[in-house]
Amino acid sequence: MPQLSVRREGSVAIVTITLPDQFMTDDTVSELNAVTEELDRDESCRAMVFTGGEEGVFIRHFSVKVLAEMSDNLRARGKTFSDQKLLDRDRELDVVFRRLATTPKITIAAINGFAMGGGFEFCLSCDLRIVQDGEHTLGLPEAKLGILPGGGGTQRLARVAGVTMAKEMVYTGMHVDAETALANRIVSSIHDPDTLLDEALAKAARYAAGPAALRQAKEAIMEGLHLPLDEAIEVEARKFGEAFETEDCTTGVQSFLENGPGKATFTGR
Repeated sequence: MPQLSVRREGSVAIVTITLPDQFMTDDTVSELNAVTEELDRDESCRAMVFTGGEEGVFIRHFSVKVLAEMSDNLRARGKTFSDQKLLDRDRELDVVFRRLATTPKITIAAINGFAMGGGFEFCLSCDLRIVQDGEHTLGLPEAKLGILPGGGGTQRLARVAGVTMAKEMVYTGMHVDAETALANRIVSSIHDPDTLLDEALAKAARYAAGPAALRQAKEAIMEGLHLPLDEAIEVEARKFGEAFETEDCTTGVQSFLENGPGKATFTGR
């Protein structure tokens, strides 16, 4: 049974994720991979919005029961986590997360409920996160199971919220509410549940209508993030040159000279 549905509003794709029993499965991972790959290749898509289909739930990670069964099965066969099936699944999930982080399209997580474990890591892979008002919304609870986040959570959360907050959340497995997430820069805004998706779509539409330079801007940020400052500045200079050669640059400069700022209509080329 399909767990993802996709609809379009112009150049914005809205992906709704509806999970059986609220938990991610191997099928979920495969669907996420297929859908995000297709949208990444679709030149008419310039922004993606992800939201949950169940009230009060965005994405949880894999069921604890399923993880326990996997662990028992591995021990019974004398295997470790290097078992190929587990590695393949986690590699595929990592492909999805890396794609969201590096695609030239803008990616937004409209978090309409719980986002735990891999669900939270999914959100951290998106460019932007907005959340509905509520308690105990986001978390990496893996430490409570005797493990640690395995989908980039330790790395991406530290880069978003800072090392101290990341350590506290990872070490304790604590959940944070919307206000705490906003105070720690994990999300950019909080909205009423009834308006969350509309706010996400409006934000996505603004970015989708922006110049082609947004692609270079995202690439400059992501490529430079892990480099020494001097090297990162070189990346920015290269991307600036690429943006300067776009049709949208010509349009934007001409519009500014003739009509003032903020009046240009861009085509994304």
